[in-house]
Amino acid sequence: MEIPYDRLSPEALQGLIEEFITREGTDYGSREIALETKVAQVRRQLERGETVIVYDEETRTCNLMTKDDLRLKAGAADSPNEDNV
Repeated sequence: MEIPYDRLSPEALQGLIEEFITREGTDYGSREIALETKVAQVRRQLERGETVIVYDEETRTCNLMTKDDLRLKAGAADSPNEDNV
């Protein structure tokens, strides 16, 4: 389920973005970028609709995904697989 970013409180949105950015294993390339800069970049992506907040009812967790990744995931869920044939 997609959650509009502007439905979250400023504090919740900030926390979600920071948690996403600081996840173990996240790689931003060869040079270090300040957390504040990364937060601003993600916030702009949300404002432009390039990135969305997705709530997973099964795990009861929120995640950030690019709009393209969300479409791919939705397409994969709609495709029949061998288990469903």
